[in-house]
Amino acid sequence: MNTSETDLQPVSEARAIAAQTHYQVRFGRGAGALETVGRQADVLVWVDALPDVPAAGRPLAPIVLPTLEGVPVIHADLRTRTRAARWMLEQQVLAGDRVSVAVIAAEDTVEDTLAAGAVIDALAAHGIDFSSPEAAVACASFTGLERAVGHLLSASVNGRALVAAGYAEVIAEASGIDSQS
Repeated sequence: MNTSETDLQPVSEARAIAAQTHYQVRFGRGAGALETVGRQADVLVWVDALPDVPAAGRPLAPIVLPTLEGVPVIHADLRTRTRAARWMLEQQVLAGDRVSVAVIAAEDTVEDTLAAGAVIDALAAHGIDFSSPEAAVACASFTGLERAVGHLLSASVNGRALVAAGYAEVIAEASGIDSQS
């Protein structure tokens, strides 16, 4: 079966749309977004707001960053959102051109979506604001709820599980917007 180049064009276009390639700032959720959104960006910001709930008696697991061949990946959360935005701006200055960024929430959770929105908001504050609709919605979730972030993190499913496991201080620390410069 022969497939002409024009037959393949809709598939490539669909991939580009799913990857939000028209936009500089892109957003996705979960590991699947690494392929659809992350692989097509120049840099990737992996956002994981809270550690996984530990099993009884075990220490909290360290954050494991995903890897994408040829795409620089950094971790960010509420505490480091501005630092991540500054790093992104530095990448753009070094490139001497517009650099695309995929902001990926580690999981489809309240806390990761809010933290990803916080990163996108910080990017916009640094002039990196040609955002996909997906990124704009994540950003709006943060800006609209910024004053309630601490409560939302502790009241979320993962937050309540951390509190029940005796890790309330982890949530308090994770809620500190720009607390790590």
